[in-house]
Amino acid sequence: MKQTVCDEIRRFVLEDVGNLFPESDEPYFDEPLVGFAAADDPLFTQYKTVIGDFHLTPSELAESSETGKTWMPRTVICWVLPVTEATRQSNRSETLYPSRAWARTRNYGETFNASLRRHLVSYLSDAGYHAFAPQLHPAWREYPDTPAGVASSWSERHAAYAAGLGTFSLNDALITPRGIAHRLGSVITDLHLEPSPKPYPGHQSNCLFHRGGTCAVCIGRCLVGALSRSGHDKPICRDHVYGTIPKAVGELFQVASTGCGLCQTDVPCESRIP
Repeated sequence: MKQTVCDEIRRFVLEDVGNLFPESDEPYFDEPLVGFAAADDPLFTQYKTVIGDFHLTPSELAESSETGKTWMPRTVICWVLPVTEATRQSNRSETLYPSRAWARTRNYGETFNASLRRHLVSYLSDAGYHAFAPQLHPAWREYPDTPAGVASSWSERHAAYAAGLGTFSLNDALITPRGIAHRLGSVITDLHLEPSPKPYPGHQSNCLFHRGGTCAVCIGRCLVGALSRSGHDKPICRDHVYGTIPKAVGELFQVASTGCGLCQTDVPCESRIP
């Protein structure tokens, strides 16, 4: 069943037309990576301390599910949608705003990611299991002012870390075997699937800066100084990504969400673990 779930996620990404630029029929994302975490992995409880007590565990989300039925979550299915080489290349040469392809991938590609979440929930439900996507759950909330900065009641990055898909970088993103330029998603289910191994000794092991104090190339890629050797300044980053950039190029690119991605391209971790 584990391989069947992986195959279905990959099939949907490779075949669904929602993963295609309408003007070129080229994909937003390459073949996905898939990982699995136990719903009762202690990490999900630790996240209440690391992120904030507002971060919900799989069990808490299941208890507040719209179905009104009590069931025990057993597995968190996570995936990485790697941004294509063509889109990453278009963003490497940018120094002010994201490329058109990057912005459209952030906007329409995330719409596709939501479709993948809904598809997997339906797929598992049709097979007789309970399932929901935390990002689409009615209990999902964003908290703009926390000790950790802007945060939410479910972190796709932290779920992916628990599922063995990558570790955190200087810029707070997740460095996976396919790099740092990606979108993430997850679904929680009562289908039991063996957890994936966590092939790293620590939560920052894939980052050259955290591993040995070298690199820090992403700092130089940040136009607004949101990155330093001390880490990631979320308020500065958020103001730029959700305020300045959409105002500047949103209408030109015909998108509401543009992203930025400068610190995720033209860096050693763009498409691999450096």
